[in-house]
Amino acid sequence: MGFVKSLEWITENYPETAEFYDAEVLTIYFETKPEVVERLLPPPLEPFEMPIGFVFVANYPRTSFGVSYLESALFLQARYNGEEGAYCLAMPVTDDMALILGREIYGYPKKIGRIHLKRNGIEVEGWTERRGVRFLTVHAKLTSKWNDESAQKVFAEMVKDKMDLVVYNFKYFPAPAGAGGGVGFDYNPRLIREVVQLRPTNVEMGEAELVLQSSDHDPWGDVDIVRVLGASYSIGNNTMLPGSVVAEVDQNEFAPYAFMKLDKLR
Repeated sequence: MGFVKSLEWITENYPETAEFYDAEVLTIYFETKPEVVERLLPPPLEPFEMPIGFVFVANYPRTSFGVSYLESALFLQARYNGEEGAYCLAMPVTDDMALILGREIYGYPKKIGRIHLKRNGIEVEGWTERRGVRFLTVHAKLTSKWNDESAQKVFAEMVKDKMDLVVYNFKYFPAPAGAGGGVGFDYNPRLIREVVQLRPTNVEMGEAELVLQSSDHDPWGDVDIVRVLGASYSIGNNTMLPGSVVAEVDQNEFAPYAFMKLDKLR
C-alpha cells in the first residue's frame, strides 16, 4: 500500500465505472428565466427549449468505491450539438473522496458541505449548508401528483423507456501563476460529456417546495425560481459511465465561469 502503485494494482482498484447501491434521491424540478440560463451556461453549451432546472438531495449508503455519503446538486437543462443534457452548477458532498473523484475525473463542481435528507411517511425534506448558510431547502409531499400536472405528464413520457442522464461539466485547473495575477489555466478548459445510468426500483411523485438562497461562497440564489414543477423520490442503483472530452474552449471565454469550485478568497 505504498505511495507508488503498480499498473496491475491500478487496474484492479480503479474500475471504469462507479456504482451506487440503494441510492435514495429526492429531485425537485423547476422553471427558471431564459435570461438566467443564457447568463449561466458557458459556451459552447446552449439553452434547452424551456428554461428548466432541477436540484436533488441524495443519500448513497453504499458505493463501489468504498464510501457512503450524502450529496446535493443544482442543474440547468442544456444542449450541446443538439443533444440534451444537464449542466451542473454546484454539487456539495459530505466526503472528501467523493469530492476528489467527481472533480478530478469528471469535472463536477464539488465542495464539502453539510447535507440532510429524511423521509417521514409521505413527506421528504432535505437541506444543504456551508459556512453557516443554508442555501438549499427542499420539501416534498408524495401525493403522486406534481404541482404542475402537465409537466408531470411530459416527464413521465421522457423517462418511460430510458433513465439515462447525460451530464455536461467543464474540466479545468488554474495555472500556478494565476492565483495572484488573474485567471489562467494549465490547459484549455474541456467540456466533458458523461452518462449516469439510473435504475430505480421504486419511484414516487409528489408536490414540492424549493428555496434557493445565496451566500458569499455559494450563489445558488442566482437561479431564479419562476415556478416549482414537482418532485420525484426514488430508491435504486445507479452507474456512472466513463466520460469523454467533446470540446475545448478558449481560456478567456471560460474565465468568468471558472469559480464554481472555489470559495471567495478574500
